[in-house]
Amino acid sequence: MPRNRWTGRTIDNAEKTQRLFGSLQAALPVPAQVTPELAAAVANPASEIPRACSITWISYLGDEGGIMCRLDFGRDTENAVFASITQLRFDPLLPLAREIAAYQRHRIKLLRRCGP
Repeated sequence: MPRNRWTGRTIDNAEKTQRLFGSLQAALPVPAQVTPELAAAVANPASEIPRACSITWISYLGDEGGIMCRLDFGRDTENAVFASITQLRFDPLLPLAREIAAYQRHRIKLLRRCGP
């Protein structure tokens, strides 16, 4: 896994990230909720972004991008919405919820250490 250009070390644990990625890929679509921060960032004056969505596609963008998700809001949207998995919340009863939460906490913690 490539090293982070700012810190010289990797952010994501390669083995755990690959395992989570494979489990997520097999479970698609995965229900999720948009955080208020993400909703504000993608807000469109013509329509409101619903909180509930489904992840319909994922890709791994390396240390700098992490796990990227395509979001489906259950209605036609003019533009696709893509977001990092760290900008989403999950039902704690979801079978992958613990692994996702651990990935999110680890990634956010190390990204904060990298600075702005």
